[in-house]
Amino acid sequence: MERRKFLNLGLVAAAAVLAPMTNLHAVNFRETKPDAWKAEKSPEAIKAMFGAEPTKSDKIKMVAPKLAENGGSIPITIKTDLDVKTVALFQDANPRAATVVFSVPEGQKVDYSFRIKMRQTALVTVVVETKDGKLLSTGKEIDVSIGGCGG
Repeated sequence: MERRKFLNLGLVAAAAVLAPMTNLHAVNFRETKPDAWKAEKSPEAIKAMFGAEPTKSDKIKMVAPKLAENGGSIPITIKTDLDVKTVALFQDANPRAATVVFSVPEGQKVDYSFRIKMRQTALVTVVVETKDGKLLSTGKEIDVSIGGCGG
C-alpha cells in the first residue's frame, strides 16, 4: 500500500514539474483587445476583436438549446474539424457582447463545452479564426424564459 502511495506521489510531482513546460501560448484578450470587451453589440465586438467581419460557415457546429428555461446556466458546445487558432463567442443579451475567447493549442481540435449566462433572448454567435487567417462564424438565437443576470 505504501509503495502505491509513493508511486502516485511521484507521478503527481512529475506532472507538476512538466506542466509549466508545455508550449501553451494563451493570449489575454482583455488586455490585447480591450475595445472588444467594451462593445455592447456582437458586430462591434467582433470587429474590435478580429478587425473584420466573418463569413458564415457550416463547418462550425454549435449545439445550444432553442429555449433556455434558466438564463443563468445555458449549455453551449462548439465543434469543428478546421485548423483553428482562436474561438470566440458573442451574444447581445448582456451589457457586453464578448462572452468568451479561447486560444487553441497547435494541433488541437475544437470540441468545447461550457455554460454562459444570458439575461434575455438573443442571438449567440461563434467566430473562429483559422490558422490561415480566415474568419468564419455560425449563430443561433436562444430564447430565455428566466433571465440569468438578475432578471
